[in-house]
Amino acid sequence: MRQVKIKNINIGDKNPLVLIAGPCVIESKNLCLQTGKKIRDIAGSLGIPYIFKASFDKANRLSLESFRGPGIKAGLEILAEVKEKLKVPVLSDIHCQKEIAEAAKVLDIIQIPAFLCRQTDIVVAAAKTGRVVNIKKGQFLAPADILPIIKKIESTGNKSILITERGFCFGYNNLVSDLRSLEIMRAFGYPVIYDATHSVQLPGGRGSSSGGQREFIAGLSRAAAAFGCDGLFLEVHLQPEKALCDGPNMLGIKELGQLLRQVKNIEAALKR
Repeated sequence: MRQVKIKNINIGDKNPLVLIAGPCVIESKNLCLQTGKKIRDIAGSLGIPYIFKASFDKANRLSLESFRGPGIKAGLEILAEVKEKLKVPVLSDIHCQKEIAEAAKVLDIIQIPAFLCRQTDIVVAAAKTGRVVNIKKGQFLAPADILPIIKKIESTGNKSILITERGFCFGYNNLVSDLRSLEIMRAFGYPVIYDATHSVQLPGGRGSSSGGQREFIAGLSRAAAAFGCDGLFLEVHLQPEKALCDGPNMLGIKELGQLLRQVKNIEAALKR
């Protein structure tokens, strides 16, 4: 498997499992800094490499009234400050081609949202920046369908690719995780991340917004670690019940330490 390097973090090819975590969306600078610092310190105490994530714009909300974030200009300024003050790499998602050049000036990882993962022009433009590209596998795609998307990125000469599994549509307003997809997609030669928080989302489950089943986050994370993923993607909030976006499927900061210790023990057991 190809290693993907982000600053001093190596992902894949038997490197330690990495954590990508942070609030769903940028609610404020202080929330990002506080949450990022707490996650960094918890992960650091366990020797888990950490990458901060938060969206500057959630353009794919179901309702016009849904909170979207501060937008690209203010959002990138906050992400740049998180990157500088916390000394961690940062990830965020883009939603159109015109955002990509500006985002690439700050982001260490450009994320292609699940709903846009087949949009060729966006994928290729992101790849041409030379930044690491994280493909969120669409809820409507079979694992094997990721390979042509990988080929689009490789066509630019960029081979810094991550693939993230985030569940598959299972009837109306529900997702299911097929952990076979982790092994299928890892066979394409790039690290595979498991998004445990979006995998417990109930899309549109609240009518004009999504619901979630955060009680299953820990179990699915442990299962993915046992199955052999290269990293975990977790949306984490200081107070999920008060979050402005995706609260029902976000993990509370108080639960993070225990979960990461369990995952670390599973990883160690596999190596033994």
